[in-house]
Amino acid sequence: MTRHPLEKFRFCPVCGSSEWVINNEKSKRCLHCNFVYYANVSAAVAVFIRNKEGALLVCRRKKNPAAGTLDLPGGFVDIRETAQEAVIREIHEELGIHVTSMTFLTSIPNEYVYSDMTIHTLDLLFDCEVGDFSCMEAADDVADAFFMPLNTISPDDFGLNSIKKGIIAFLNKNI
Repeated sequence: MTRHPLEKFRFCPVCGSSEWVINNEKSKRCLHCNFVYYANVSAAVAVFIRNKEGALLVCRRKKNPAAGTLDLPGGFVDIRETAQEAVIREIHEELGIHVTSMTFLTSIPNEYVYSDMTIHTLDLLFDCEVGDFSCMEAADDVADAFFMPLNTISPDDFGLNSIKKGIIAFLNKNI
């Protein structure tokens, strides 16, 4: 059974009315003030970074969802921020390193469960270069960061579905 993306929202955010009903599969409408709210996706970024030997930089997730599993570096795009700015900020926050160039690869829809609520996301995947890894250190919501040779990577070790799909496409050279 698919749940409505706004099921946890029980009151109109404009007037506070409890006459807040499903309008269609992606919106709710207030019967009191007629406000309609659409559930749009949240944007997130994830990056492929390789070292000079061609090994892929992967992270171990510190927090749920999927704590302890592998992930690509990245995170949510902030309000008034471009995806490219989010890449630069997130990589610096999580790893202390600086992206020198990036290329957009693809986007993958995802469902990210946070605090028992499903957040629909659109994950934007980038191929990035970093000039200097000497100051790399796991921080923020990253428990560990390390390089893996491509032939040792198992997509099943990645906890988020969109990242798993991205890893499969990357390893098959489809992105």
